[in-house]
Amino acid sequence: MTAPGRRAPGRTLGEPIAICGPSGDWSRVRAELDRHGAAVLWARQDDWRPERAGVPRLRVLLGRDWERYLQLTHPQVRARFASSRVLLKFAAAAVLGVRPQSVELGYGLNGRPCLRGYDGLQISLSHTDGLLLVGLATGGVIGVDAEPSDRVLYGPGLGRHVCTPYEVERIEAMPEAERNPAVLRLWTLKEAYSKAIGLGMLFRFTDFGFSPDRAPTDVLRPDGTPGTVGAWAFRTLSIGNRYTLGVAVGDSGFGLGTDTAACTALDPLVVDALVEALGEEAQDTADTAEW
Repeated sequence: MTAPGRRAPGRTLGEPIAICGPSGDWSRVRAELDRHGAAVLWARQDDWRPERAGVPRLRVLLGRDWERYLQLTHPQVRARFASSRVLLKFAAAAVLGVRPQSVELGYGLNGRPCLRGYDGLQISLSHTDGLLLVGLATGGVIGVDAEPSDRVLYGPGLGRHVCTPYEVERIEAMPEAERNPAVLRLWTLKEAYSKAIGLGMLFRFTDFGFSPDRAPTDVLRPDGTPGTVGAWAFRTLSIGNRYTLGVAVGDSGFGLGTDTAACTALDPLVVDALVEALGEEAQDTADTAEW
């Protein structure tokens, strides 16, 4: 958490953008980043089926993740892994002004994805039940999470595994029909915040929280007192009443990034190494209408 008293960044968050396949309207993503310094986009996994790319093209797109893809044995898990990474690379490429196959992903100690050779654009990834979710941010970190809106989380053990004492008290005071939706919103926000700070599930959900009954503004301590003051922007969203989304964006204090083009920020040595590794043949193969 951030010490109280930090100046608010004034960052806002827009609506999630639907991307229906590689030929989607990527200009909306760039416009959202220019306006808010953050963008959230979603897609149906069926629109990003890896078999549509073909094996040679998919191998180029996955890059270093190709070996991880081959190690996955369950067909649905493999397909979701490939689809989510390809969507993420197309999104990053649209913002950076490069080809998707030149984008390489790296992973932190706790699995948090990042862009190799370019730290001006922060990324986050989530997927559930056929939905793919990507978060992008400049001038700060971002975390996103998605859950089916009919997932049941309210029940015994709420205070032992999911909620702080303050959250439990507020949730139990709600009408019964509102309790599970409130817990679900809290869960996605906690997942998003944990992803953004790079701790994942290592940060116990009972050690920090949010206000269950109003729009989230700050991270709260277990007793309900503010743990952050204006250092973060939070939002809960929904897609067609089918999915509940949580978004957390932390401000770095240096303002919103306006120039995201890789040609002005990416290390030229990294670009040269990627081009050499991919080879001219792979680049020519990648130039197709869709993939």
